[in-house]
Amino acid sequence: MKLYNTLTRTRDEFVTHEPGKCTMYTCGPTVYHFAHIGNLRSYIMEDVLEKYLRYDGLEVKRCMNITDVGHLSSDADTGEDKMLKGAKREHKTVMEIAQFYTDAFFADCKKLNIKKPEIVVPATSYIPEFIEMVQGLLDKGYAYIAEGNVYFDTSKLDEYYVFNKHDVEDLEVGVRDGVEEDTAKKNKSDFVLWFTKSKFEDQELKWDSPWGIGYPGWHIECSAISLKNLGEYLDLHCGGIDNAFPHHTNEIAQSEAYLGHKWCKQWFHILHLNTQSGKMSKSKGEFLTVSLLEEKGYSPLVYRLFCLQSHYRKSLVFSWEGMDGTKTAYNKLISRIASLKLDSNDAVEEEKFNALKAKFKDAMDNDLNTALAVTALYDVLKSDANDATKTALIADFDTVLSLDLIEEAKKAQAAKADAAKAAASGELMIVCGSDGVDESLKAKVEGMIRDRADAKKAKDFAKADAIRVELSAMGIVLKDSKEGVHWTLA
Repeated sequence: MKLYNTLTRTRDEFVTHEPGKCTMYTCGPTVYHFAHIGNLRSYIMEDVLEKYLRYDGLEVKRCMNITDVGHLSSDADTGEDKMLKGAKREHKTVMEIAQFYTDAFFADCKKLNIKKPEIVVPATSYIPEFIEMVQGLLDKGYAYIAEGNVYFDTSKLDEYYVFNKHDVEDLEVGVRDGVEEDTAKKNKSDFVLWFTKSKFEDQELKWDSPWGIGYPGWHIECSAISLKNLGEYLDLHCGGIDNAFPHHTNEIAQSEAYLGHKWCKQWFHILHLNTQSGKMSKSKGEFLTVSLLEEKGYSPLVYRLFCLQSHYRKSLVFSWEGMDGTKTAYNKLISRIASLKLDSNDAVEEEKFNALKAKFKDAMDNDLNTALAVTALYDVLKSDANDATKTALIADFDTVLSLDLIEEAKKAQAAKADAAKAAASGELMIVCGSDGVDESLKAKVEGMIRDRADAKKAKDFAKADAIRVELSAMGIVLKDSKEGVHWTLA
């Protein structure tokens, strides 16, 4: 398998430190607000990568941090702690905010079929490990104390800007958004390992340390958590492209200085999800969430497919028109799968199975090309293989794609059978085509649909039309068929 490596800027053959095993680290969320769907694009693609590595025979050990302290609003270790910002916004404690948004994050992940890593570590649970690592960097001469804070000294490195060649002027005050001057630093690129009272006001979370009461910097947490759980040699580090600098750059600096050897060979970065007006960001105010997608009638798995249809190293532009197209594509895909005999007792045609599976593997081995992998799925449906072979391949691919293809197809088959049964008995079949509809609204809409059907039977077409107009005004779209009535939210 070849993956693009941000560190080498080439597609490298993915080789692990220990044959057959892979250690994988994922930068987790800062839990001060809901995750927006741009954040979740990264987690979807990391999920696909992990599942494909397992599919390809590797034993994967994956770790994710939860940032519940230390992440400031500026790249330059200045500004307000994001967790404190969230707590003030909602008049709660920092830990209440952290727990609520951690739960919300994993609830969104579940809806998107993102597997929860087996190791999940809140930063606040590893304070002794952070202190130990900071002390180690001080002992080795890679850190210094200034104005009560502990800084990493980037001048001690042969190379600091490992991902991109930055000019020193890029860090000048006012040149880059969010960069403010920190006069305690020896070098503009130095970063904080441990904050003390000179760096915070009324900070709720703080701990005693050899350097005074304070709290850890954001960057130190990922290094210490990874080293503790995954060892001195990390195979794969993942995150959004915005983490490459400064966060991942700083992780490499402090980890390799602490260890005295190279740390992680493969860096996997996912590009941004943009709206038509630019990059999605919480700092801009309103942002798109999984809940909002559901409110507008989109299954979270439609968004997952939307992401899979594009390559992770390409910026993806979100639009409601794009989601409409993906929703139609997903529904048609499920319909085509539902047309198969999913419980066939026929034997799987091994030669055809292997040939079609090879197309899927070729796509995924080619820098995780999920768009081509989806094409390989359609190739299965278009092939002359029998239904047992097609069903086996779809189930096989979906262990990686995680679109619930067989499950949704079986639901569609059951709904069709119920509709036919209802039609035979003269009962009106009503099907809601939108996900996440409030039960009270559902009951009201379906009651009105039955009233409309009764009016049509009584040849009171004026009343039937009036009900349809009222439903339309409520944002309900009806589609009549011989099987019954299908309705969706507009």
